[in-house]
Amino acid sequence: MLDADVLYRARQVAEHGTSRLFDDLHTSVSWDDNALQLARRKQPLSRQAAGTGLVLIPSAFTGPGLRTRTTWPDPPQLAYPARGIGLLWEHRPTAGTDALATVLGRSRTLLLTELEHPASTTELARRTTLSTAGVSQYLTALRNAGLVSAHRVGRSILYARTATAEALLAAASN
Repeated sequence: MLDADVLYRARQVAEHGTSRLFDDLHTSVSWDDNALQLARRKQPLSRQAAGTGLVLIPSAFTGPGLRTRTTWPDPPQLAYPARGIGLLWEHRPTAGTDALATVLGRSRTLLLTELEHPASTTELARRTTLSTAGVSQYLTALRNAGLVSAHRVGRSILYARTATAEALLAAASN
């Protein structure tokens, strides 16, 4: 989930710029006049005191608020609630996918439903009890069909559903 948040934020910056990233990060954060604004911060923080850079830290455990840390000489850090934390412990139903499984196969359909948030081959194998080799083979087929995309994050490759896969799953559940 945290890797998915980082990937989402990176896409926001690449596609829409810094303003969109911060305006969507948290209700108390905004980007105005080329400056980061933090509402309700107890102590003002000048650029000179903060230093250069900013480390954004998605978290499942910050609660609804933000956490900041400024310790010289480290760059300032901003921990925020990651996207999708409400779904972290929720079981994902697979209702309505039986017809889709008839076309794609049970395992490929299972992987598509599990990719609600980007995941690695190993994580998908663990969650689905499919073999890692099998998951890799199915993900390659799904990627070749345009139903999943692959993104490198550090040493891992995360797979995510494409808009085509989202539409296919939505149509199958109706």
